Amino acid sequence: MLSRLLKEHQAKQNERKELQERRRREAIAAATCLTEALVDHLNVGVAQAYVNQRKLDHEVKTLQVQASQFSKQTAQWISMVEGFNQALKEIGDVENWARSIEMDMRTIATALEYVHKGQLQSACS
Repeated sequence: MLSRLLKEHQAKQNERKELQERRRREAIAAATCLTEALVDHLNVGVAQAYVNQRKLDHEVKTLQVQASQFSKQTAQWISMVEGFNQALKEIGDVENWARSIEMDMRTIATALEYVHKGQLQSACS
């Protein structure tokens, strides 16, 4: 009778151990599923952040290239405007020189006319 009780006790212990082992495996499986779900959820956010960062990097590079091109173009425009201003100054200088020459020629013409009239009056008298 004692041996039967011992066998029953051992059988119950084995059943409990199997039940405990099955529950432990189920708990591990559930924890693994939960961990995978959490990691997948986090990875989606990380992946989206990575995609956004790559887009931003591309946009920054494009903006830098465009800003550099704009800077070069602006420098060319400034150079052209400065050249145009210099040309206008030179035209103004030429115009001023032409007026000065014209005034000198009129003065000389007037003086020659005056001298010529004076010679004519001397010859007539």
